[in-house]
Amino acid sequence: MFFRPTVEADLDLVLSCSIDEPVSWADPERYRSMLDNGGYRPAHTWIAQDADGRLLARAVWWAFPESDRPLALDCVWVAPEVPDRIALAARLLGAAHEAFRAAGWDELPEWHLFLAPGWRDDPAALAALEWRIEAAGRSGLKGRLERLRYEWTPELPVPEPSGRLVFRTEPDDEAFVEVFQRVAEGSLDDDTRRNLARLGADGEARETLAGYLRMPGERAWWLLAYTPEGGPAGFALPSANQGGPVVGYLGVVPELRGRGYADELLGEITRFHAARGAERIGADTDRDNRPMAACFDRAGYRNFGVRLVLTETAG
Repeated sequence: MFFRPTVEADLDLVLSCSIDEPVSWADPERYRSMLDNGGYRPAHTWIAQDADGRLLARAVWWAFPESDRPLALDCVWVAPEVPDRIALAARLLGAAHEAFRAAGWDELPEWHLFLAPGWRDDPAALAALEWRIEAAGRSGLKGRLERLRYEWTPELPVPEPSGRLVFRTEPDDEAFVEVFQRVAEGSLDDDTRRNLARLGADGEARETLAGYLRMPGERAWWLLAYTPEGGPAGFALPSANQGGPVVGYLGVVPELRGRGYADELLGEITRFHAARGAERIGADTDRDNRPMAACFDRAGYRNFGVRLVLTETAG
């Protein structure tokens, strides 16, 4: 058995597999599209082959186009004739993870699985997840997080401004670093809590800043929020990914939580994208972050799916 990253000449081999399970995967159309924009690369696509060169398994990671580091695992396929899919998938992921470690990456990329909202009641979805989750655990991805996926589309209402907050642009990145640190205190977001434990307050804030600067959304869109009296209230970061406009990031400073200001921040982001003609605004939040999920519900966003995230460390 051979485990290796692909090269450009392997493209037809990489595109030859297919999945009929109710779980997201990198189909040929998506793979070609993401290959063109730099999200997928041959070096971030790993395969397992037998001695005769037959393709037995494939794993595809995604990265920011300008980054050499894969950010998330998008898809794992194992040929139907393989008797132990778990073992082969775990060995393939383990080989890739070992290479990532050797390249100096101190944290393994997450695995993102996109599912329908009612996946727990779907035996086929449960079966598709069972072997993938076990393989992920054997390869080092033992943490598990469920995120609710939301969307706004033009037939849904646009929240009216209330005047409770004043929004201003701010070109100084350090101003956002400062407010990111404040908002991280007591956050219910799993990524924020894990990054705080790993990096500390300043490191978490700066990594967050760097991540949003890499996104296709423009830096000029970012807003700081203030009360009418001039006190800091939080921030709203409308942004975009390769799929289009997204809510991005919003947060309320700890001393003003519980006053409905998150609704104001989300409303401002929604108005911003809607005014620019957005046909869809994407967003997600942790299933356990009930206040933020309720905020999306109040704003009229539609919960259309679930993102199951498998991570190296539990939240």
